[in-house]
Amino acid sequence: MEKKTIDILEKYNQTHLLNYINLLSQEETKNLEEQISKIDFEELKELYKTTKEKPEIQENKIEHINYVDKQKLDINKKQELENIGKQVIANKHYAVITMAGGQGTRLGHKRTKRNIYAKY
Repeated sequence: MEKKTIDILEKYNQTHLLNYINLLSQEETKNLEEQISKIDFEELKELYKTTKEKPEIQENKIEHINYVDKQKLDINKKQELENIGKQVIANKHYAVITMAGGQGTRLGHKRTKRNIYAKY
């Protein structure tokens, strides 16, 4: 592994990854090194800091949202809703959604059933 990659791992306390280098082929080591070079460790560090902060919640209300069958939407409506979602994210707003009883699968969510919280 190149020295600059090792230096990055040392700087961000990730040298434990080096413990497994001898288990990898030369190609796998190269792939790992490429992946490491693409990681923005400063951004990850800043994001991690925000997990320690208590978010300021300006609103504390629960509102019912109507069910929408994605399969029944025309392309224009899908695009409109996607644009609204992108705008919400760009404005750093958040949403909390709880799905139960298989609704997640029907709505196209691939992860396990559980409460989902996203803050942007």
